[in-house]
Amino acid sequence: MTPLDPLPRRGLWWKGFAVGFGLWILAAAVTFATRDPLLMPTLILIGSFLVPSTVAAFAMERATGTLTARRIAFAFAIGGVGGVLAASLLESRLADDLWVYVGVGVIEELVKGVIVLGVGLAVTPKSARQGACLGAAVGAGFAAFESAGYAYSAALGSHALGVVAVLQTEALRAALAPAGHVLWTAILGAVLFEALRGPLRPQALLRLVGGAAGVVLLHALWDSMGGIAQILAMLATGAGWHVHGYAEAFAREAGPAALSTADGIYWAGLAVVAAAGVLALRTALRHVHVRPA
Repeated sequence: MTPLDPLPRRGLWWKGFAVGFGLWILAAAVTFATRDPLLMPTLILIGSFLVPSTVAAFAMERATGTLTARRIAFAFAIGGVGGVLAASLLESRLADDLWVYVGVGVIEELVKGVIVLGVGLAVTPKSARQGACLGAAVGAGFAAFESAGYAYSAALGSHALGVVAVLQTEALRAALAPAGHVLWTAILGAVLFEALRGPLRPQALLRLVGGAAGVVLLHALWDSMGGIAQILAMLATGAGWHVHGYAEAFAREAGPAALSTADGIYWAGLAVVAAAGVLALRTALRHVHVRPA
């Protein structure tokens, strides 16, 4: 098997996940036992990369044609390092106002879309399924490095070594990653590759713009769901509007009823956004437009 061949379809992705999960538990146990701060980077890296690298391996096993396993691995790395760095630079200029989540969605999906386009430019012939695989890898890389940053911030903001805070952050972000960056960029990759299968006609361009706008909307709704949940909870319980926008103040002042309602709305909202994303991806993969020669 040459380096350009796809990985054999033998379930390496779930086997790798099982091994990685065991190593994560082991790293947590040893860090707890020794309280050695030198182990924190190991714990952060394993926990942050476990699910995203599993997604990348899953995509590698489904690589076909000129979309090789090596290209998907490259997309994962570039999507992580390049995507996070570029997005951070651009987002530093955003104003902290009502539209900030839309701005974040536009910037991050644009950055990831450019990476998908650049890495996948040489992939021929293109298909929506190939684009989804490549997009999922780019999104997974972005999610991995972003999660590592959140885990590091959790460690810095905690007392003592912060192992519990790191584990909680990693577990939550690992559970949500497939429904977040991975799913959004898979949709974007699918509509992008479908549009580039041939000459970019107005109808194909319209579908591409519509798909990209939909991805940005999903991203913005996902990021703003905390604030949306607070508003709806306040409408339902009559909690004071002065605490809106600050999670700590809301938890402290809104009361247990409003807090419980907000939590329920938050998770229900994420589930709805994730379901909409899955439906959008299925639609993108089912829509195969045969272009005239």
